[in-house]
Amino acid sequence: MKDTRAIHDTRAVHAEGLIKQYGGLTAVNGVDFEVIRGECFGFLGPNGAGKTSTMKMITCVSPVSGGSLRVWDMDVRRQPRDIKGVLGVVSQADSLDPDLNVIQNLLAFGRYFDLPSKEARQRAIDSLALFQLKDKTISSPDELSGGMRRRLMIARALINNPSILVLDEPTTGLDPQARLMVWDKLSLLKSEGITMLLTTHYMDEAAYLCDRLVVMDHGEILASGSPEQLIRNIVGEEVIEIHVRHSDKEELMRRLSESSVNGRIEDRADCVLIYPNEDADSATSFDLSGHYITRRPANLEDVFLSLTGRGLREE
Repeated sequence: MKDTRAIHDTRAVHAEGLIKQYGGLTAVNGVDFEVIRGECFGFLGPNGAGKTSTMKMITCVSPVSGGSLRVWDMDVRRQPRDIKGVLGVVSQADSLDPDLNVIQNLLAFGRYFDLPSKEARQRAIDSLALFQLKDKTISSPDELSGGMRRRLMIARALINNPSILVLDEPTTGLDPQARLMVWDKLSLLKSEGITMLLTTHYMDEAAYLCDRLVVMDHGEILASGSPEQLIRNIVGEEVIEIHVRHSDKEELMRRLSESSVNGRIEDRADCVLIYPNEDADSATSFDLSGHYITRRPANLEDVFLSLTGRGLREE
């Protein structure tokens, strides 16, 4: 018989046939995935895709309805307390205590993990230094900028020295400089061996941080792989953007549909996109003069919209 112990040792999270139901609603519909220790693994999808429900099962705050789910080789049904001990969770909602100063927020959190006070203080100081918040030690959270508060949330999640860091929309609302700073620190933590689970609506964030990811919709996994693999396999290497006025778009779409365009055509806002099947130079067979045309590398946003559509989803 094949020895599978080494395989299991590499898995930070392993789901088989995972199901989550709320009454008559199936939020997660029998998905399979595995997260390798030391990687950043992303969950992408529109609102209602099943990402949050999956994360809640992984973090043991919502029970599994069916299938199996193991975290750090522990069963979420039987060992939720042990699993929570290896997780650091950064929720999308700001849960900082306004009645405590910056370092007190970390020390109070450390008590949930029964950390000795001296060790908790040193870990708190180290985490604050990592996220450039050491000079804000005695400040109130209300005195911090939005970017500082998000960095403080991540610093707090590190207080128990977690093996897995769960990041739910970690940079929502941050300006570009603050986002880049958070990305840099998360990349550093990953290089030190921390496994990361990430949900984000920023496609550039997923491309920058994730080694692998899944795209979910309607409770199912539509595609999985590295960002590069998904881009190459689903939309190709290059995209032609034809910028067009709204009043002219219908006529342009008609002309394209009647032509021998060598690629897939998509209507998107103020552009018509062509995803060439082969060489972009041979993608169109008729004159496009009068339109502003750009060519760019395909990206994860193209993958996301190709798989999940353009319709607006509400929570």
